Amino acid sequence: MASSVVLASWMVLLSGLVMAISTTKVEAARAFFVFGDSLVDNGNNNYLATTARADSPPYGIDTPSRRPTGRFSNGKNIPDFISDALGSEPILPYLSPELKGDRLLVGANFASAGIGILNDTGIQFVNIIRMYKQLKYFEQYQTRLADLVEYDEAQRIVNDALVLITVGGNDFVNNYYLVPFSPRSRQFRLPDYVRYLISEYRKLLMRLYDLGARKVLVTGTGPLGCVPAELAMRSPSGQCAPQLQEAASLFNPQLVEMINELNDAYGANIFIASNTQQQTNDFIRNPAAYGFITSQIACCGQGPYNGLGLCTVISNLCPNRDLYAFWDAFHPTERANGIIVDMILRGSTDYMSPMNLSTLLALDTMTMT
Repeated sequence: MASSVVLASWMVLLSGLVMAISTTKVEAARAFFVFGDSLVDNGNNNYLATTARADSPPYGIDTPSRRPTGRFSNGKNIPDFISDALGSEPILPYLSPELKGDRLLVGANFASAGIGILNDTGIQFVNIIRMYKQLKYFEQYQTRLADLVEYDEAQRIVNDALVLITVGGNDFVNNYYLVPFSPRSRQFRLPDYVRYLISEYRKLLMRLYDLGARKVLVTGTGPLGCVPAELAMRSPSGQCAPQLQEAASLFNPQLVEMINELNDAYGANIFIASNTQQQTNDFIRNPAAYGFITSQIACCGQGPYNGLGLCTVISNLCPNRDLYAFWDAFHPTERANGIIVDMILRGSTDYMSPMNLSTLLALDTMTMT
């Protein structure tokens, strides 16, 4: 009798979990916070005196307004698709004057194009929000939130929130490999540099935990040597640049290992890792399987592979962005971003460790109810 009751209880638990995961949208009513670089910046740099901006056409050409929003995309970026899955409105850049009142309850985006794990990454962009400053802004946000809803409720909102952090690629393309014989490449051999980056990234994740983050999605670097910019500069034959590919192949497994160690130390699955390199490799190796005609040539740009310089009104511009994996020299198109987020939500352990985002949030929702 007791065993049948236990079995029935497990059936109810599993059926509830399956129903939660199978829905298109995960449970709503949770805040969302974003940290990182241009892959997830949704407009903070519009408010800064920097060249790392996406505030002029044709950026945003496929948004409802057809105007640039500060996203390095023709339309939606990764945080936008995650907001869709959460069933919430897109979060605002932290520097937006519209981020006040009830809009604070939705969350905030602290990301800034050009930044890296290290403070000396992206120095050519001058005025950007480096990671230490993004975390300072997160503290400031929590003070503002507590003024709105009282301290205990503010802490609950932050603890229950989803956090996305995407950082690391610029530490290679805009630091170690930015110029021949860069200061960091003279200081470190590549394997030692990667270990140093991972140790510094660990500190950032621990600081996020100290600030109340309890559900953190951490993305690795994509296939750095395969983006149109690197093909244009380093690979006339169209083969992915081997040095940058080696960097990504060293960085991503060590990131997953570090995240597993942190989860063990905290005694819970606080951090989940997204294997962005594998996700993006899939449609780079076989673009036709995802409906793309090319994964080498950017939709917007100039020079070989449209990979040189900025995307501007005088650049080459493809007529159908849905057929291209890359929007500009470095960033995916809206459609490619959607594919990446679908893998984050529902991907197997080949893509997500220790579980995908839908499973994490479904389990969390069940413990909250």
